This record gives sequence, C-alpha cells and structure tokens, in this order.
Amino acid sequence: MAKILVIEDEESVRSNILRLLTFEDFEVVGAANGAIGLQLAKEQQPDLIICDVMMPELDGYGVLNALRQDDNTATIPFIFLTAKAAKEDLRQGMELGANDYLNKPFTRDELLKTVRTQLEKQEKYKNQSEEKLAKLRSSITLSLPHELRTPLNGILGFSEILMMDAESLSPAEVMEMAETINTSAQRLDYLIQNFLLYAELEILASDPEKLKTLKNNYTDFAATVITEVVQEKANILGRKADLFLDLKETPVNISETDIRKIVGELVDNAFKYSPAATPVRVANNVSGDYFILEITNQGRGMTAEQIKNTGAFMQFERKVYAQEGSGLGLIICKQLVELHGGELTIESVPNQKTTVRVSLPI
Repeated sequence: MAKILVIEDEESVRSNILRLLTFEDFEVVGAANGAIGLQLAKEQQPDLIICDVMMPELDGYGVLNALRQDDNTATIPFIFLTAKAAKEDLRQGMELGANDYLNKPFTRDELLKTVRTQLEKQEKYKNQSEEKLAKLRSSITLSLPHELRTPLNGILGFSEILMMDAESLSPAEVMEMAETINTSAQRLDYLIQNFLLYAELEILASDPEKLKTLKNNYTDFAATVITEVVQEKANILGRKADLFLDLKETPVNISETDIRKIVGELVDNAFKYSPAATPVRVANNVSGDYFILEITNQGRGMTAEQIKNTGAFMQFERKVYAQEGSGLGLIICKQLVELHGGELTIESVPNQKTTVRVSLPI
C-alpha cells in the first residue's frame, strides 16, 4: 500500500483529498502547512507527496527545495496543487524538481490519474535500479575475485619459490621472478585504485558541493597533456609505430589529473583490443563550446548490445578473449566525463573499427 503525504493549508481541500485517497486504499498522511509537511516527509518517508504551492510560512517551492537537498527525500515523486497556471510558475516548480502539477479545481479522476501515473513511474524506476544493482552484484561476484586473484597468484607463487629455493636459484632467475612479482603487484595496485575511484565517483555524484568544485577545474594545454599520456602508453605497450596523433592545443574544463585518467584508460583499451601493426588514431577538435576527443582503433569492436550494456565490472567475451580487464576503466571514464557536464559515446563496427568520442565543455 503506497503512502501519500498531502500538504495543504485549506482544511476542506486537504480533508477531501485525504478522504478520496483513503477510499482508493492508499495510506494517507495530512499536513496543515509547509513546515509540518516537510517534517513529516522526513519522518514518514512517503511514496508520493501532494503539496499546495501558496501557503504561509513555508510555501510549496520551499518545501520542494528542502526535500531535493536531502538525500533521503530527494527522489520522492512530488505533485504541486496550484490555482496559478502561469508558465513562469510551472517552470519554477519543474526547475526545482517537481514531477507534475494539478490545477485547482481538479476532478477525482484527474487526481487519481496523476497520482497513479507518478507511482507507476517510481515503481518502474525502482525496478530498473534494482535490476541494475543485481547485475552489478553478479558482475562483482564473478569478476572481482578473478581480477584480484590473477596478479595476487603471481605474487604469492613466485615469492614462495624465492623463499623455498633462493639458494639454488641463479641471479638471473631471481631477477626474473622479482620482476614478475613487481609487475603483478603493480597490476593489483592499479585494480584496487580503480575500484576505490569508482566508489569515490559514485559518492561524489550525489554531493552538489563537491560537484561544483570538480567543475571549476581547468587544463589550459589539453593537447600537450594528451600527447604525453598516449605516447607513454604506446611506448610501454610497444605500439609507438601504430600511434597517429592529430591534436590542436585548447583549454578544457577538467583537471589535468582527470583528463590523464580518461585518456590513459581509453588509449590503453584502444591498444589492448586491437592487433599490433594496426593504427590507433587520437584526434581532437572544437565544436561550439565543447572540446571533442576521438580515439579510434581497428580491433575486435563491440556490438550495439554490448555498447548499450557497458557497465562496471563487465568484460565482454571473456571466454573468447583472454585479455585481463574488468571493464571498470571504461565506466570510470564515462562517469568522469558526465560529472564534468560532458558525454562519452562509442561507435563500433565489430571486427573493423571502434571510435570512442569524448565531449567536454571548453
């Protein structure tokens, strides 16, 4: 049974709405003014709120603004009751996060239709969120142990050999095992850092103040930073001859640390999922108020369904392709770009070409 909070200072209107909703088997709570309604919303956590706009002390706009600032009430569907129908009033409410309006006077059918529509939307949203969470849990369960154990096994295995047989090993063998341990440790550290960054971005997305600070960062010479990152990746992976750059110097509205992370992950994927001796092209341009970065490779590519389902801890075709990778790097890039007011898109023709396009405010 859905719980509905009705905030209305006119007693007769409030009583009529409460009575009507009670007859329709809703659990109802009434509030005689905005201040009481705001307190009840925080205490009762209703499934939907119906609120008058014009009220003394705290009006409907004030109630809605306060609710949207609180993580516990930010997503509760909110319907305004109003005798005012001016466009500026509607716009003000929608900008604050209202879900719908009911103009007074309204009929029983109009009220019930509006209420049920919002409850159905909220239920659909919850189901989608739960489905995504279930997929994420499943992906973590399947992927995380494998991703962490692979480098950990290298560290444990070779360190045990060194401990047990150190006296019988040649200096060259010791050096080779030490290098393997170091490589595995670096891989493990990289994975842990990505997991922590992913969690940090999830928290940051719901913090308006931190988001504001994030968006105030700039990189004045983006092409210089990008060139340094991609050339370093190409050298490490032995693909220097495959790298083609077409970069123009321009400022971009993102920190150097974040642009390095985005470019590093995307270029690493471009090399990882394309064969040697095939080109990887990195280019940029400016379109209106946006900086556009494109990274193109000629590798295995992705299907439309795979692009649609891109998410954390997902690596497509793991049984077919042996490369390590949780897919977490790509989703971190997507989150970072979107948190800065940009967009990351993927265009791909399987087994031919893939282009990742990043759009960021200048």
